[in-house]
Order: sequence, then C-alpha cells, then structure tokens
Amino acid sequence: MAYIVKAEGANAFELTQETVESVKFLTNIPLDSDARAKDTGATIVITGKIRTAADGDLTDSTLKAAKWSHVPAESADAYQKVNIKTIAAGQTVREITYPDAFVISYAEHYDDETGVGTFTMTLRQKKDKLDQIQVAGGYAV
Repeated sequence: MAYIVKAEGANAFELTQETVESVKFLTNIPLDSDARAKDTGATIVITGKIRTAADGDLTDSTLKAAKWSHVPAESADAYQKVNIKTIAAGQTVREITYPDAFVISYAEHYDDETGVGTFTMTLRQKKDKLDQIQVAGGYAV
C-alpha cells in the first residue's frame, strides 16, 4: 500500500509514499457509552521516515509538519485541510479529507544504528466540523 498526505494552508506540505509508512483512521467515542454518543472525535495517526534532502531534489516535508505542530491554538494557521489517499494495486482504496485538522502530537525518533529518523504525527478534526469530513474510495488512481 502507498499513502499520500497533503496539507493545505499556511504550513502546506505533502508527504509522499516514500515517506509515509502507515496511516490509522480512528473514530472515537467515550468508552463508557452504551449508545452512539454526541462526544465523538475523528483522529488520524501517521507514521513514516524522515528523509534527508539530497542534491536539492527533495525538500523535507516532515520539517514543515514539525513546524505546524508548534503553531499556537490562538492562530488560525493551527488548522489546515488534510487529504490522505490510501492506494493499492492502482486503486484508491480510501481518500479521506479533514477540512479543519489540527496537530494533537508530533514526535521524532532518531537511531544511530539504522541512520534513519522516524516520525509519528497525530491529527484530529475540529469538533464542530465533524460533519464535513469526506470519505471516498474504490476508484482508479
């Protein structure tokens, strides 16, 4: 499977299939609910490799993602439109768009044995715009 993550806004970036290793889409409701709750959340967890720019060919989009994670909540730039495509065998399995995503957490890990850095970024959709999340899939790339 391949994943492409695009963020549009003041801190726009694109994480390509060479960078993104896994994506999880989560719909959260309180665990003590006995029925569908109004207090829902929509979360995305993205993990991948931190790629180094070589010969000016590749910009490090993970740097832009890391900078986005530091934007204060008071700023409108804390929210960006995020589109994620999951691709397998020439088909878009899933395409999910969060119109007002914000960063819950961003972490980087470096290992001198492998020489590759990794990142984990957790995003959430703004609660008052949950009904604007778009989910599609099942079509050719």
